[in-house]
Amino acid sequence: MDISHIREEYTKYGLRKTDMDPNPLQQFIKWFKQNLALFPHNNAATLATVNRQGIPSTRIILLKQVDEKGFVFFTNYSSNKAKDIAENPHVSLSFFWSELERQIIIKGVAEKISKEESQEYFHSRPYKSQLGAWASHQSMVISNREVLEKKYLVVEKRFKKDNVPAPDFWGGYRVKANEIEFWQGRKNRLHDRLSYKYLPQEGWILQRLSP
Repeated sequence: MDISHIREEYTKYGLRKTDMDPNPLQQFIKWFKQNLALFPHNNAATLATVNRQGIPSTRIILLKQVDEKGFVFFTNYSSNKAKDIAENPHVSLSFFWSELERQIIIKGVAEKISKEESQEYFHSRPYKSQLGAWASHQSMVISNREVLEKKYLVVEKRFKKDNVPAPDFWGGYRVKANEIEFWQGRKNRLHDRLSYKYLPQEGWILQRLSP
């Protein structure tokens, strides 16, 4: 299949240093709000991890919180992503919003959030999602779907609505960023790339990168 003819010309916006907030987390929030105003459920990002053997993995996660401390997502602590993070906490998050012709790449270190934070979010989830967290041992091999559905029914009988405890094997990670790049598509593939890098002695430094 030849798909070399597929092309798109980016024409919507430009990006100058003077447009950018001195704090990249505030700049992220600004762009994220603009994205959500158009697409209210578009909080998906690609999470890249690398294990001890240097083998990379990517998957889609849902961003659930962002503030001055970092970027938070939730998962099963026995999942493949959690195992990778335990071996190598350096990760990357990438957001691509094609309708806005924008991309954001975040590099940093992932660490578990507090148990209290995880419990608070868990109890805000829909009842059936809470049950799903108990029923699925994420990334483990199962013989068929029926195994998963039977486990769900067992969990449903065990826990009544409004009385589902947060599992110890489930919780959140916070990615503490040390580099954040904002990409804006431009004509003729001369895209705008503005990258923040955190230096311990100087704080956040903003630089323009060649496309």
